[in-house]
Amino acid sequence: MAELLIILTGYLCGSLPTGVWVARRAGVDVRRSGSGNIGATNVARTAGARSAVLTLAGDIAKGSLPVWAARQSGFEIWVVAAAGLAAIVGHMHSIFLGFSGGKGVATAGGVFLVLNPPATLLAAAVFAAAASITGYVSVGSLSAAVTLAVASFVVRFQVPTSLAATAAALLIIFHHRENLQRLRRGREPAFRIKR
Repeated sequence: MAELLIILTGYLCGSLPTGVWVARRAGVDVRRSGSGNIGATNVARTAGARSAVLTLAGDIAKGSLPVWAARQSGFEIWVVAAAGLAAIVGHMHSIFLGFSGGKGVATAGGVFLVLNPPATLLAAAVFAAAASITGYVSVGSLSAAVTLAVASFVVRFQVPTSLAATAAALLIIFHHRENLQRLRRGREPAFRIKR
């Protein structure tokens, strides 16, 4: 019962629509602006850099906090990993947004920053390089997701953590399917911050 409760807590934490709340304070309905996504990238495009930083911090925190709490409470690693994965699913399918949401990249970063810091930092470096070189956040996000999944089997390998990283990567790729189609057609918008 306690295991189910901590996993549910992870989902509820992940469901908190940080980007919606932050953008609303800036006078923007992020779901009706730009790409309609609730993540930091669309918040940056529609509500500005400060709002994007707050959104990013919030999305990372809502992934890391339930995982940290589960670990500190002494749960087995599979429960900790499941709570983290639940937080990512919560961000993607928020109970507060009618089970819609974002693409889970920052929240996954928060989850695995606690579960496997070296692999996460490597994935973050790949994200920064890929996004900088191509000009597309989606390319950075997809590259980071794949890097995290692979690195989790090499650095500090634990079966539950690596399986969770692989599941997270697959979910992130699935939620980027429209971006992949636009990239193939040459219609993916490059990243711009609203000034």
